[in-house]
Amino acid sequence: MTMETKIVSISLDSRSYDIYIGSALLFRIQDFIPQKLEGGSVFIVTDRNVEPYAARVRDMITESKVRICEMMVLPPGEKTKSFSQVEKLCGWMLEKGLQRDSLVLAIGGGVIGDLAGFCASIAMRGVSYIQVPTTLLSQVDSSVGGKTGISTAQGKNLVGSFYQPKAVIADLDVLKTLPRRELLAGYAEIVKYGLIQDAGFFRWLEQNGSRVCALDEDALAYAIDVSCRAKAVVVQSDEREGGRRALLNFGHTFGHALEAAAGYGSTLLHGEAVALGMVMAFDLSHRMGLCPHDVVERVEAHLTSIGLPIRATMIDGLGVSVQRLIDIMQHDKKALAGKMVFVLANAIGEAFISGDVPEDLVRDVLRDSLGGEIKEAKGKWTSVFSSRS
Repeated sequence: MTMETKIVSISLDSRSYDIYIGSALLFRIQDFIPQKLEGGSVFIVTDRNVEPYAARVRDMITESKVRICEMMVLPPGEKTKSFSQVEKLCGWMLEKGLQRDSLVLAIGGGVIGDLAGFCASIAMRGVSYIQVPTTLLSQVDSSVGGKTGISTAQGKNLVGSFYQPKAVIADLDVLKTLPRRELLAGYAEIVKYGLIQDAGFFRWLEQNGSRVCALDEDALAYAIDVSCRAKAVVVQSDEREGGRRALLNFGHTFGHALEAAAGYGSTLLHGEAVALGMVMAFDLSHRMGLCPHDVVERVEAHLTSIGLPIRATMIDGLGVSVQRLIDIMQHDKKALAGKMVFVLANAIGEAFISGDVPEDLVRDVLRDSLGGEIKEAKGKWTSVFSSRS
C-alpha cells in the first residue's frame, strides 16, 4: 500500500511552493507540476547515476503532448558545479528552444539541483524549475530554500543566486538504490536540524536514527518531513540569509574547508564533512565555555552509532595543514570583514551565530581533529566504507 503523500508548504508570497514527500511520486509526477504541460517545453537535467529515473520521467512527460521534451545527462560529482557546465547547459537549452514559459526539471542530487537551478535563474532572465531530489541529502537540504550555485577554485558555492523552485518532489523510493555511504551522508543533514533548534527531534533520532538509515518508510518519511518543515520555517523568516538562515550552516564553516582541502571528490562527501564540522562546532563551543563536554560526547556517540566520521583522522588521504584550513575558512562566503563566522551552540537545540571566535581555539579544534598539525593518512575510514559502497 502506497503511503499518504506529505506536503510541506514554503510561504514566500508569489514565490511560494509545496514540497511533496512520499513513495512512487515519479510515476505520477504530472500531478505535482503546477503548470500546464501540453504544448509547452520541458528541459530535464540529470546525471549518469540517476539517468534511468530521469528517462522514465521523460517518457511520461512526452506522453503529456508537450511540444519539446529534451534531456541532458551530466557527469556526477561536485566538479560538475562549474562555469563550464553552466555555459554548456544554458547553451544547450537555448539551442533546443528554451522560452520564457519553459520548465526545467532538475532530477538528481544536490549538484544537479544547484546547477540546474542556477541556470534556470539566469537563462532568459529566469525560467521556472522544479527540484526532483534523488539523494537523502538533497531531499532534506539542498532542494529546499532556493539556494542555487556553482563552486570555483576559490571555494564552494561562491557563485549563485537565491531562486525558488515551483515545487520539490521527494520520492522515497529512489533512495533504495542509493549507496550506503551516500545515505549516511544525507543523514548528517537530518541530524543538523535537531542540533540547531530541536532537541526533541535529536532525542527521537537517537532512538530511531537506525530505522531512518535502514529506509524504514514511516521513520524515513517522518525524518524528511520534520527536516523540511524546520528548514521552511527558517527560510520563510530569512529567505536571503541576512540573519537566522545562517543557522543552517551549522558545521559548514569547518565542513566546507575540509571539502575544499579534499578536492570535492570521493575522498570526503559533503554530509561526512558536515558531520565532522558539527563535532568541531560543539568542540569549539565547549572550549569557549558555552556547553559542557558531555554534550560533545553525546553528539559524537550518535554519529558514531550511525557510522559517520567524528574525526578528520578517519578520512584516508586528507593530508592538509591547519593553516590551509584556516585560509580557506577566512575566504568562505560566510566570512565577514575577513573574520570567520561560526554557528556555535549553548546546548543541543540551542545554536547561534557568532563572528567573535578566538582563532587560537579554532586552530586547537582543527589540530585535534586532524591528529596533529598535519594529518597522516591512516586508512581507517576507507576500510570501513569499503564494505558499504
